[in-house]
Amino acid sequence: MFCINVILNVKSEGDVATVRDLLTEAGRLSRSEPGCIRFEVCHSQSDPQTFILCERWESEEAWKQHREEKAFTEIYKPQVLPLVDRVPHISTLLE
Repeated sequence: MFCINVILNVKSEGDVATVRDLLTEAGRLSRSEPGCIRFEVCHSQSDPQTFILCERWESEEAWKQHREEKAFTEIYKPQVLPLVDRVPHISTLLE
């Protein structure tokens, strides 16, 4: 399994609702992609400008394929990334 957690901090408070809506749609699309085990979009209650993506993919190859799909190429990369600071964490799931 390939796990990645991404912390996104929205640069401008005025963009929070836009980012929330875009991430909601990107998450919905991502969950239907081959190899997606889990794709959660979390919105911090303690910091409204912070979102956390918790992604679980069958393999690193499935995750790389995700980066070629609509959720990434049409929503996340062109519309979300310009509005946020991003810190990705490729992770090991401790069960």
